[in-house]
Amino acid sequence: MQSRYFSSLALIDTLTPRSQARTTVPLDMGTGSFNLHSHFMDTAMSTISFQATARGVIAEDHVSSGLEQHAARVAGLSLISVRAIQGFIYWGGGSRRFIYAPGKLNPNATHWMANKFQTAMPGAILGMSHVISYMLHHFVLLYAGVILFSAAELIVGLMLMMGLYTRAAALASMGFSVILMLMFGWQGATCIDEWTMAACNLAMGATLFLGGGGAYSLDNVLVRSKPQRAGSGLFRWASGSLPLPLTDAGFRKLALVMLALVVSFDVGTYNYYRGSVLTPFHSGPVSPTAHHVTLSDAVVTAGGNVRFHATLDAGTPEAPIHIVRAALLDPNNTPVVQWSAEALSTLPKSAFSNDYAYNRFGPGPFGLRAAMGAASYITLPLPAGQIADAAHAARLQLTDVDGRTFSVAIGHATGSGR
Repeated sequence: MQSRYFSSLALIDTLTPRSQARTTVPLDMGTGSFNLHSHFMDTAMSTISFQATARGVIAEDHVSSGLEQHAARVAGLSLISVRAIQGFIYWGGGSRRFIYAPGKLNPNATHWMANKFQTAMPGAILGMSHVISYMLHHFVLLYAGVILFSAAELIVGLMLMMGLYTRAAALASMGFSVILMLMFGWQGATCIDEWTMAACNLAMGATLFLGGGGAYSLDNVLVRSKPQRAGSGLFRWASGSLPLPLTDAGFRKLALVMLALVVSFDVGTYNYYRGSVLTPFHSGPVSPTAHHVTLSDAVVTAGGNVRFHATLDAGTPEAPIHIVRAALLDPNNTPVVQWSAEALSTLPKSAFSNDYAYNRFGPGPFGLRAAMGAASYITLPLPAGQIADAAHAARLQLTDVDGRTFSVAIGHATGSGR
């Protein structure tokens, strides 16, 4: 600012036509005094006019520069709350697991993170359900992934709160937001809470990546302690103390591209999960409220049992499902064999062959009980004297405590079986 001001002053001093003020004009004896006076008056007025114009340019530059500095200060101070809260959100996620609720990292605890991942599996999109399933079957990979992701959240959160390499941390937080959206975005009974969190975090991360860390950040300290860092393109892309090393046109293109990506991803996932954009409102491809059980591979074995596979693939993870009745139906949907809630609740653990070691099907106080994402083969022993009746069965039907029914066609094995 000062250099611009003094340069302008130097320009005035250099270009002022002082030589004209000292110019001697031949005197006309008849009208010489008039011509000489007129010449000096013209010269003086030209000088004053030029100086006034130059000073006006300087004043405009001064005002423009002041406005630019004011706008930069406003933007820098405005970004502090975004940076602090974005950082706290991720620091909070990591600190809960490492400090305040370490049971989330304990495979033997009821709040072990694997259980949460399994609840997300039914509604996860773009292949994330397969990734979760694979990790749930490979404990070492699962545990390492949970530890690394939690540590990354903790570190990135701290970096954002302190304003240390803000843009790199903001970019990482955007990656977290995308992953969490793909896994948990469908959950949330009323306000799709997980979508809201991931959508906002993605937008906040994009804002910090473009705008930097703002005021009161360690990035500013790094530049002041070693000014030559300002000349490093890598430092400017990673930190948040200086503008990105782009032209105005280049920055505008980057900002518009990020806007398009953020809006497309957030609005697109919202429409997929709930509609209300391109389609009417709906509860989602996977309901976050109403439990649903998919049945398959149902068969009446030659050994006098009914065996089938059940998957709890919809509903809230906040409460388990309770299956209070099972029945075999004939072609007219008339029950030929039934199991009451009491009979189901007394099944031995050996009657269940769960796909995963975390959320499972099993006997409960009101029949069969399962947490969200559970999947298992289940064996029901036919009641004594009803094996012959089971031969007429066409479908297997389960009924939950809310009266919802789930059914599947049943086959009949001819060989030995469980």
